[in-house]
Amino acid sequence: MFKKILIANRGEIACRVIKTARKMGIETVAVYSDADRDALHVRMADEAVHIGPAPSSQSYIVIDRIVDAIRRTCADAVHPGYGFLSENAAFAAALEKQGVAFIGPPVKAIEAMGDKITSKRIAAEAGVSTVPGHMGLIEDADEAVRIASSIGYPVMIKASAGGGGKGMRIAWNDAEAREGFQSSKNEAKSSFGDDRIFIEKFVTEPRHIEIQVLGDQHGNTLYLGERECSIQRRNQKVIEEAPSPFLDEATRHAMGEQAVALAKAVGYFSAGTVEFIVDGKRNFYFLEMNTRLQVEHPVTELITGIDLVEQMIRVAAGEKLSFGQDGVKLNGWAIESRLYAEDPYRNFLPSIGRLVRYRPPVEGRRDDGVVVRNDTGVFEGGEISMYYDPMIAKLCTWAPGGAPGESASARLKAIDAMGAALDDFEVEGIGHNLPFLSAVMGQERFRAGRLTTAYIAEEFPEGFSGVQPDDASAGKLAAIAVLINQAIQERAVQISGTIGNHRRVVGKEWIVTLAGFEKPVALETTSDGAVIVFADGTRLAAASGWLPGQSHAAFHVGGEVMGVKVNLVGQAIRLRWRGMDVAARVRSPRVAELARLMPVKLPPDTSRMLLCPMPGVITSVAVKAGDAVEAGQTLATVEAMKMENVLKAERQGVVKRVAAAPGQSLAVDELIMEFE
Repeated sequence: MFKKILIANRGEIACRVIKTARKMGIETVAVYSDADRDALHVRMADEAVHIGPAPSSQSYIVIDRIVDAIRRTCADAVHPGYGFLSENAAFAAALEKQGVAFIGPPVKAIEAMGDKITSKRIAAEAGVSTVPGHMGLIEDADEAVRIASSIGYPVMIKASAGGGGKGMRIAWNDAEAREGFQSSKNEAKSSFGDDRIFIEKFVTEPRHIEIQVLGDQHGNTLYLGERECSIQRRNQKVIEEAPSPFLDEATRHAMGEQAVALAKAVGYFSAGTVEFIVDGKRNFYFLEMNTRLQVEHPVTELITGIDLVEQMIRVAAGEKLSFGQDGVKLNGWAIESRLYAEDPYRNFLPSIGRLVRYRPPVEGRRDDGVVVRNDTGVFEGGEISMYYDPMIAKLCTWAPGGAPGESASARLKAIDAMGAALDDFEVEGIGHNLPFLSAVMGQERFRAGRLTTAYIAEEFPEGFSGVQPDDASAGKLAAIAVLINQAIQERAVQISGTIGNHRRVVGKEWIVTLAGFEKPVALETTSDGAVIVFADGTRLAAASGWLPGQSHAAFHVGGEVMGVKVNLVGQAIRLRWRGMDVAARVRSPRVAELARLMPVKLPPDTSRMLLCPMPGVITSVAVKAGDAVEAGQTLATVEAMKMENVLKAERQGVVKRVAAAPGQSLAVDELIMEFE
């Protein structure tokens, strides 16, 4: 077994590998850029080596710098994680030349499967179902348009060396094909150093389902079930689960057998993933093979009990797999939610900054058998950089249950546990998608398992604006607001030095306003809490241990335990729960009467400005002062967190002035240009 492993990666996956290596008694080496000098993976590793400036093109994907770090630390193996050099055949070959083990597949398998054009041909020859498309290289946008038209819209434009949603666009017409080709090419060059593009038919109403394969160097290859990865945004997975609520045993077996056949066709060993597109009739088509550990591997680990990182290390060390296909048993249901540094209220645009507060839910097995797991690479006080992927953490829940097809209750239990865990997850200082993830957990369509890769676009066509409480939810939140107000008022009357005959009395009747609701309530105290009585006679028993200053607390309302985030903002009580974000105001009846007479302050008019929607770098400006623009016309391009974002005109207008230039770094809402 290896004595020392260097992890050629950063963030969450580097921390994940370190945990397993530590469990196996193996020393670890972290590498870091200028931006990651104080990162969690650097703190966790036994040794750490600086490898260059913040941009990954000058650090994490520079092979010579990684090889130099290996020499300096005498590491005898390298785990590449995912992204960066994980699927780079030249990197694996360089390690082989140095006599250092690559904890991954052989070079030839990486070469064959890393190129999506070649992999499609090999898959077809191995008897794997494939999607129709043009597998040759495409030289320019004009050729891309011709090919897309011949295949028939819609089409998927993809980077040959792509992955993680980078370098991918869906085109529904010639104009989108032309623009998508150029954007995909730019992203592919920036992310992978390889701008080759190909085009294939886009399968409508598709599900994204992938098969986890695992093989050793002795000819043993097997599959570990599937993962449902259909909840995606901009081709980036957001929520995954295992197993899939859609597959039956026959389809699962057929997909697994084809995945194994493909792996054997290229002499594959180590962990790998074969991705398929599955239509509504359970016809499946090969999409690509990822010759690395997947981001969403924890859900497979949770339903199989197999540590994939440990298996990768053992296989790389030459060990045989200790189990066969018959030994792979799927148990229970697992859900994974990716916590991203992005603002769901601003069309999921990237967010950067300092994590002023980072408090994940308690991990481990609960009394009801549910397991909560959080894989992360950040810490409270740490910085979220604009240079890397925006993922902060992967929150997973697992619920025990029977065999696939008989585990509907296990799936719902895992979803409910995820909803509660998201409620308990505190993140402050940056924009993040916790409210969005909570909203999905509560949607009936998701709970029923009716998923496609268009789920987010279909369920949130106007973007995400939060979950609006119904009358029942508003009542529960109003009850919580009354409890919080009561605690604040009772603390206030205990202030010393007050005049004896002017003692303040805490009221029992209140008007609670929140999210458009106005609820008159009366508070009745009991020996174990309180009862909130509403105007219609509804009574809610309520109790809490919340104290002023706490940002999160468990409230018992109407027999339900609610984990609610609490912030006091002026006279308002901000409550966040299950994707809802409301400002509650608790007033006496007289003060509420006067508050109705107060004028509403209007926000400033920014309709004639193009503001930077995210922190990023202006890569191009397509217009100049005096230009007339049409609705939908490209105005500027902003690059942030390895993604290219094209900003377009919402309506006709004339450019008055351009305030930003290519290469300039802008903060969120900083002015790019102004219109007449």
